[in-house]
Amino acid sequence: MVRIAEVGEGSIAEALELRIGSRILTVNGARVRDGIDFAFLTAEEELELEVVDPEGAAFVCEISRDASESLGIVPARDKIRECANECVFCFIDGNPPGARDPLWLRDDDFRLSFTYGSYVTLTNLGPRGLQRLVDQRLSPLYVSVHATNPELRVRLLKNDRAGLILDQLRFLLDGGLEVHAQAVLCPEWNDGDELDRTIRELYALGDGVLSLSVVPVGLTRYNLNRPVRLLRADEAETALRQTESIQARAMAERGKRWCYAADELFLIAGREVPEEAYYDDWPLLENGVGALRSLLDGFERGKDRVAPAEGVERVRLVTGTSMRPWLEEMAPAISGRMGCQVEIVAVENRYFGPSVTIAGLLAGLDILDVVGAGRPGDMVLLPGTALNDDALFIDGVTLAEVADRLAPAQVRAGHGVVETLTGPGSRAGRMAAAPVSAREAAR
Repeated sequence: MVRIAEVGEGSIAEALELRIGSRILTVNGARVRDGIDFAFLTAEEELELEVVDPEGAAFVCEISRDASESLGIVPARDKIRECANECVFCFIDGNPPGARDPLWLRDDDFRLSFTYGSYVTLTNLGPRGLQRLVDQRLSPLYVSVHATNPELRVRLLKNDRAGLILDQLRFLLDGGLEVHAQAVLCPEWNDGDELDRTIRELYALGDGVLSLSVVPVGLTRYNLNRPVRLLRADEAETALRQTESIQARAMAERGKRWCYAADELFLIAGREVPEEAYYDDWPLLENGVGALRSLLDGFERGKDRVAPAEGVERVRLVTGTSMRPWLEEMAPAISGRMGCQVEIVAVENRYFGPSVTIAGLLAGLDILDVVGAGRPGDMVLLPGTALNDDALFIDGVTLAEVADRLAPAQVRAGHGVVETLTGPGSRAGRMAAAPVSAREAAR
């Protein structure tokens, strides 16, 4: 069943006097299991809803409507389907003691894969679950394959069902679904010949496998070498060559490179970041494939929109340690446009440990410790990727608290340097509007 979280004003649901907290048990006689079911089942024009109100009274609603007319029912969030694996490289095992409760949630939910692009392993789905994916056309899905060798995948995920991955993928593809595959690369586990095998066998499944991204394993001080270690530069270089080995064939046969390396693999290997053409139509940007190129090119396209900042003497641009070289190259252009000093503040991650170098996992307290006291005339630019939708850093510190501590400096946070400096735009608009006070930042 689903519970009603919101009722739209002037909607069919309001006319039927449906109330927040009511439960919808069936639609046209079919059991409603979750929000995906509800959306799928209510696509019809003629509907019969079996409802139980907050007091427990059951009743039936009969609805006839135009296909374009919304019911006005917003279901409550579904309970997350949790992971059944104990992956040897699980980042959650690298959480610091005392980390916030939400950080310990091990999600492996196909609904999040379909709606948000989260990667799932499929190990918690049996035949009926897989059939549901096909029946409801939940595509594309994002699947963490890691290895196609059944025995190796069982060892990596510590789940006896993990070895079924190729059969599961064939079932989904035969049912008309498409998938994006991922391999988190763990040295001496699924690299070398095993990576070659994974690339070869996934490509052989056909056009339904839309892409394969190869991502270097990320580890913290709390799970480093337990039992997985980080990639060395030479291992990253070898992996890059392996991903490139299939690209010429894929371009000839499918019109795209198909197999992509995550940005960090290039950084570890000491390679230049590829040009825009490498990423085709940017299918995996949210998985760290092309994010750096997108930032660099976006800055070049938008830097002329950066205007002089009245009253600003110094801009302090906060980032993780891995991004420092590129932002230092941007700094002269920013300085010239704004007419003030620009300082890149690279923050070492003490919350997770120095092996975590990306800006998106910076903790609020680490930022405050490195940035120090704010002063008049300062503008501090924070990475919006380090904040969740509630304006919380990974350690639970709020943006409002950081702004308070850095006052009287101006504080901005956004998803791109240009957007953060020039105001709302794309995703940055959520957090990047003008110099913000602590109270405004908390909204």
